[in-house]
Amino acid sequence: MNRRPTRAEPAADDTVRLPAPLPAPELTEAECRRCGTYIAGLDGRYACGVCGWVNDHSEGHRRLPTADEDPDRPAARGPARRPRPLPPGRR
Repeated sequence: MNRRPTRAEPAADDTVRLPAPLPAPELTEAECRRCGTYIAGLDGRYACGVCGWVNDHSEGHRRLPTADEDPDRPAARGPARRPRPLPPGRR
């Protein structure tokens, strides 16, 4: 009776290296600069739901992660596909 070969253990160099996890965002609070409404944001980035004021992203307490650091970024799927054309009369 022949035995099935066992899988070889991966070498230490073959391991997948994941990026370090991002630090948890800090909840911050301030007054809206336009209307004075008390608002909350993440890491010093705010958007007022009353008047629509938004502070600039560069005013935050930390740098924003790059797309490569985003754990929720969808995987690359190759070249983009063209959408299917609509049937006549559906434009």
